[in-house]
Amino acid sequence: MRLSRYFLPVLKENPAEAQIVSHRLMLRAGMIKQAAAGIYSWLPLGFKVLRKLENIVHEEQIRAGHIPIQMPILQSADLWRESGRYDDYGQEMLRMKDRHGRDMLYTPTAEELVTDIFRGHVSSYKDLPLTLYQIQWKFRDEIRPRFGVMRGREFYMKDGYNFDLTKEDALHAYNRHLVSYLRTYERMGLQAIPMRADSGPIGGDDTHEFLVLADTGESEVFYDSAVTDIRLGQRDIDYDDKAQCQAIMEEFTSLYARTDETHDEALFQQVPEERRRSARGIEVGQIFYFGTKYSEPMGATVQGPDGKQVPVHMGSHGIGVSRLIGAIIEASHDDKGIIWPEGVTPFHCGIVNLKQGDDEADAACEKIYEALTALGLEPLYDDRNERAGGKFATMDLIGLPWRITVGPRGLKNGVVELTSRRTGESEELSPEAAVTRIAEIYERTA
Repeated sequence: MRLSRYFLPVLKENPAEAQIVSHRLMLRAGMIKQAAAGIYSWLPLGFKVLRKLENIVHEEQIRAGHIPIQMPILQSADLWRESGRYDDYGQEMLRMKDRHGRDMLYTPTAEELVTDIFRGHVSSYKDLPLTLYQIQWKFRDEIRPRFGVMRGREFYMKDGYNFDLTKEDALHAYNRHLVSYLRTYERMGLQAIPMRADSGPIGGDDTHEFLVLADTGESEVFYDSAVTDIRLGQRDIDYDDKAQCQAIMEEFTSLYARTDETHDEALFQQVPEERRRSARGIEVGQIFYFGTKYSEPMGATVQGPDGKQVPVHMGSHGIGVSRLIGAIIEASHDDKGIIWPEGVTPFHCGIVNLKQGDDEADAACEKIYEALTALGLEPLYDDRNERAGGKFATMDLIGLPWRITVGPRGLKNGVVELTSRRTGESEELSPEAAVTRIAEIYERTA
């Protein structure tokens, strides 16, 4: 993409309404624009990152054997009355009537709707296990929406639902989701720690939240610092292997890590003093096992091996896709702007032409741009007739991990400058070597 043809409405000044770094930088970098309190339009740069995260979530869900569907944003209140949650959910649920006077609601979560799909089409244990998921817009009418996409009213979320014959099978689904989430977050350049949490209005006894440590997190967390040393890495995972998934779950959850709702000071004191930590955390996902909480009242049963009808065991599993963007920025920024991890960057590399209109510089930039594009990479070429300082400031603000700077002086010596956004370190390379280096970096992170 050439910046002269792109829509990137960056702001020089910090918006007064932005209270935290991610909100401030997303507004300044032209990623979002507020449409109403807690509701945002996603502009091209923000939408591009949103789609990158969505694709990673899809890839890891499908790798784990989960099946994507799409459910409607509006639901009938009748389903929620069936489960008993319609009156219990509270004022966060946006309720409305259609033209025929039927009670409707804007989806805050979809346990009832997906259970209705299941009970209408699945009748035998032979069709289990089954996990269906979607990535869809949700709405929760927060009383005080704040912090941009971190605590908005409308948000983009992956929600998945498993259906299993037994509790043992459902707990394997729980472990499978935990493992797939760990891989998902690591691909995004995040360390999200699974912590014992409270189930809230979803219900159930078994639940973990995934939290990214950040000073602006809304949750107080307590943990054993050793948990931050564990990585899933490039392990070969067989998601059908119950023992392997159970072992990984135990590895990541056996050390103390809890949110303030479930914090147990007596247990925490058993952690060696030098490893006890308290901090703030941003929730980016949560998994639940809730057994037959929805299947029993809604009649979601299957015929078991003995011929008897039994309610299925269920769980739900969410990832806040739009919220993740804020979490990544909170965890990865400096005083100049965003620093995107390579796995989620909107563009792989920025190209800055220091002297637009100079024949040699223009030709060299075009050649680099075409070479990167031919390799399947997406460069952002700043071909505007602007001063160099403004171009550098824009690149730093939007946070592309790598920048190639092209100018007449360097070209006289046959070199361009390759700069890391994260470290600020630069090196001079031939244009061809710079392209090769970028390609190698993204091949390693693929």
